[in-house]
Amino acid sequence: MSVMLHESPVNHISAIDRSGIASPVINSKDYNLQEINAKKDNAQQPAGWRTFLSFVGPGFLVSLGYLDPGNFETDLQAGADHRYELLWVILIGLIFALVIQSLAVNLGVCTGKHLSEICKAEYPIFVKYCLWLLAEIAVIAADIPEVIGTAFALNILFKLPLWVGVLLTGFSTLLFLGIQRYGVRKLEGIAVLVLVMAGCFFGEMRYVKPPAGDLLKGMFIPKLGGPGATGDTIALLGALVMPHNLFLHSALVLSRRIPNSVHGVNDACRYFLIESGFALFVAFLINVSIVAVSGTVCSGKNISSDSLDRCNDLSVHSASFLLRNVLGNSSSTLYAMALLASGQSSTITGTYAGQFIMQGFLELKMRKWLRNLITRCIAIIPSLIVSIIGGSSGAGRLIIIASMILSFELPFALIPLLKFSSTTTKMGPHKNSMIELG
Repeated sequence: MSVMLHESPVNHISAIDRSGIASPVINSKDYNLQEINAKKDNAQQPAGWRTFLSFVGPGFLVSLGYLDPGNFETDLQAGADHRYELLWVILIGLIFALVIQSLAVNLGVCTGKHLSEICKAEYPIFVKYCLWLLAEIAVIAADIPEVIGTAFALNILFKLPLWVGVLLTGFSTLLFLGIQRYGVRKLEGIAVLVLVMAGCFFGEMRYVKPPAGDLLKGMFIPKLGGPGATGDTIALLGALVMPHNLFLHSALVLSRRIPNSVHGVNDACRYFLIESGFALFVAFLINVSIVAVSGTVCSGKNISSDSLDRCNDLSVHSASFLLRNVLGNSSSTLYAMALLASGQSSTITGTYAGQFIMQGFLELKMRKWLRNLITRCIAIIPSLIVSIIGGSSGAGRLIIIASMILSFELPFALIPLLKFSSTTTKMGPHKNSMIELG
């Protein structure tokens, strides 16, 4: 572990050329010269899909945060309590996520620094430490659903008491983090775990057959009806638009080699936008399928008394019965395995986000396994207390509360991002506007 103790009071960050040299003032003439000088280099770059695929990875890794146990819990609650009425929240939330993730990407590509590094350089020391503390709270709040979701999975698979599963989550992710020795790009392959749960719910939709008209109505006609709709909406937004993902995405794109020209920067931003759009579209379909299945099953006319009791207290822990048509008697085992995969993969994104946040704000470097263990131990405390006192029902409610905390945390990451990505000094000709984000 190493700590940099010096402060840099005038260490402001501006747009850079892709060789990494800061430029105090950026204008179109400078970029035109870069364009001319880089034509030969760009001509040697692989074209078409090969170029695009070289940028694929960060968006899918970040998208794991949109498919964690917190999302499953909020989606299940929304479907069981409000049927399809809150689908518009998922649509708007993921469109909003795409917009702000593209801003985070552009900021990283154009400045060569990620969001937390720029916050450290630009804000006074008091503001810097407040933003760091709030970002750490967001990472911990996002880790609570992973802890509880993993504990639920261990309970289903091995019949372990919930509180024992919570304690074991302190070490479960360390095995996955062993992959980090091969680099961030190798870790992105874990994104395929997202498809495990997706296939189950897509297959279930073939059996329950939710009415397409009602799905479209819930998706495009905003409505807040019934008790608890406002709270469920806040939780849905918090689970979908996580503030620490802004820090993570702006850092992950720095692992790619960006050509030293305006054309190269534009192409990179566009490729990252396409990748993020595709990843979030997949996340949108999965979230919609979860709401549709839970809403259809729990509002069915011929629902059994046992299923009705489960729907009245539906949580991630008890949702395996929703997949019985597809998975039969194996539904609970396969569901638990998918839930375990979801929790572990999402935890990895949180660990990397926390690492980038700590390095950027504090210039403090820590081993990833140690960083994960510290964050996880803090998240375990409330999870352990609630699991002992409130059982699975209380743990499910804690997931909702953690998601609501993320909603209130979002402005503290979003406002700096909007400020920095809107300034010509830092972004040059790539600053955001109302017309073009890519």
